[in-house]
Amino acid sequence: MSRIKIIQPKEATGRLKEIYADITQKRGQLAEVHKIQSLRPESIVKHIDLYMEIMFSKSELSRAEREMMAVITSISNKCFYCQIHHSQALNNYWKDDGRIIKLRKNYFEAQLNERETLLCLFAENLTLNPGNSKEPKIIDNLKKAGISDAAILDATLVVAYFNFVNRMVLALGVELEEDGGLGYKY
Repeated sequence: MSRIKIIQPKEATGRLKEIYADITQKRGQLAEVHKIQSLRPESIVKHIDLYMEIMFSKSELSRAEREMMAVITSISNKCFYCQIHHSQALNNYWKDDGRIIKLRKNYFEAQLNERETLLCLFAENLTLNPGNSKEPKIIDNLKKAGISDAAILDATLVVAYFNFVNRMVLALGVELEEDGGLGYKY
């Protein structure tokens, strides 16, 4: 249960009502992670802008790779809400429930290629050991696998973004939607 007041869609007025309507029209429904920010409506807009830039903009990282890193970051933070949402988004690309289950349990068993495994290692390490980022080995391994500096920046942005969102979700008690987070437009 949320630890702070949330303005529900039926109670929303003015700018918040407009924001809720826009999200619902574009995404199919309103996520709890957006409603938790209802006391600061413009933060919802900025949040979505950042999400769209990091997760959907042109990148050498595929959408599936970015969603996979979101899942690994969320697992590392024990953020069930984001694990579920982004596992569903990833499965939109993988279309393999069993592989998703393996990824969430132990990504080394999820039939990942070398690049995917290195991206998962990067996401996990940066999340759990951010102070070890001075150690160049992980980034050197990404480069040896043919991942460019721009893609490494994109990977870092994905991990940093999900650490931000995971902390917001965990601190404020955001719970999974009643439908389990199904029904979003990807």
